[in-house]
Amino acid sequence: MNKTILITGASSGIGRATAKLFQSKDWNVIATMRNPENETELAALENVLVTKLDVLDLESIQNAVNEGVQKFGQIDVLLNNAGYGAYGTLESFSREKIVRQFNTNVIGLLDVTKAILPHFRQNKSGIIINISSIGGKITFPLGALYHGTKFAVEGISESLSFEVEQFGGQVKIVEPGMIATEFAGRSFDFSNDETMAEYQKIVGALMSTMPNLAQNASPASVVAEVIFEAATDSKNQLRYTAGEDAQVLMANRKQFDDATFIGGIKSQFGL
Repeated sequence: MNKTILITGASSGIGRATAKLFQSKDWNVIATMRNPENETELAALENVLVTKLDVLDLESIQNAVNEGVQKFGQIDVLLNNAGYGAYGTLESFSREKIVRQFNTNVIGLLDVTKAILPHFRQNKSGIIINISSIGGKITFPLGALYHGTKFAVEGISESLSFEVEQFGGQVKIVEPGMIATEFAGRSFDFSNDETMAEYQKIVGALMSTMPNLAQNASPASVVAEVIFEAATDSKNQLRYTAGEDAQVLMANRKQFDDATFIGGIKSQFGL
């Protein structure tokens, strides 16, 4: 029997690439997104169910899980991929935007996971794959909100792994580096208040350095391959790094003390 994966945020980027890869490997795919009515390509593929799931809407989460189980009988893997990056000076963010960043990247992930856990527990199996980021281990300037959520995903995932092991489940964390889709388009939300003169140098530094960093970005398909590996390698491995830039940064982080590593980041941004 074909295995089934449920993917959040499947309309673009990593989620979309992962849906296509798993489908091509004879998996059933529940490709969920906020606006499924706009999706034509995935909907035309065999063994793909395109359905609505907004991580901020509990009813849509439960409906998507129920619909997936109804269509394919069982869900074997959950990919928590939906999310975005809020960058900018903390002082310039409205409280509403702060809450939205954590609701989407952290609370949403918890709600989706919680909705699928009874099913996994009943089957005495199931793999939860959470998309973190190298930004869950290291930080760039002006990313207090985004990095806060990704550091949270790391802690949630590691601790949850003890829990789901009790019934034969697994949690895995995928840590991509810079992805080609990420800082162009809708998954990047930038905030700045130009009247706060003290911050304008660091804002300028971020804006001029990001395009250079993005030149080493991996395509989303590279991350999809790592997700497929995590879902199928039968290893008791918690963390998977995706992308060459990610591997270099992670190795440096392990090697250097805080002052040295953070000093290196500052010099990269000309600070």
